[in-house]
Amino acid sequence: MSEIYPHDAPGPHLIRNGRLEADASRVFTPEPEVPAEGQVPGDAPGWIVPLSVWKTSRATLRRHQHPVAVLLDPDADLRDLAEADGTLDPAGIAFIAVDFPVYTDGRGYSLAQLLRTRYQWQGELRAVGDVMIDTIHYQARVGFDSFLVKPGHDPHKALEAFKTFTVHYQKTYRVPTPAAA
Repeated sequence: MSEIYPHDAPGPHLIRNGRLEADASRVFTPEPEVPAEGQVPGDAPGWIVPLSVWKTSRATLRRHQHPVAVLLDPDADLRDLAEADGTLDPAGIAFIAVDFPVYTDGRGYSLAQLLRTRYQWQGELRAVGDVMIDTIHYQARVGFDSFLVKPGHDPHKALEAFKTFTVHYQKTYRVPTPAAA
């Protein structure tokens, strides 16, 4: 999993709803020597848990007052996120984050498309990891609606990337429009 949190550069790096926002999310890392079951973060806002933690502790996490986000590696099996009947129940999930360990790894695009179409995920879908100005437009086209811009990339320029292309030949999930300033 790539290093996605914390950002060391000042200022907001999260693009959500066409605006820049500060991101207070943090990734819960289970202790490797301890059995995964039962290892959960405290009941506080802003936690992101790896799919392995969600898979073993979803009932416990759903009882929390504050929902958690679920972090997917690019090789995640979405059946592990789904319920036994194959549906995706949004209860207890603040958002789903898909990690792009390197920008050339396109598996996150496939995960987003599957989440939006096959699993009918209507909640926030966040691109994290190696999220750059050059990739945001394409990530939005497959269903991502929030983006944690990689440190070293100007998030204001990333917002402008949504305006780069105005005509498309392929179908799209949706492309967010930057909010009026």
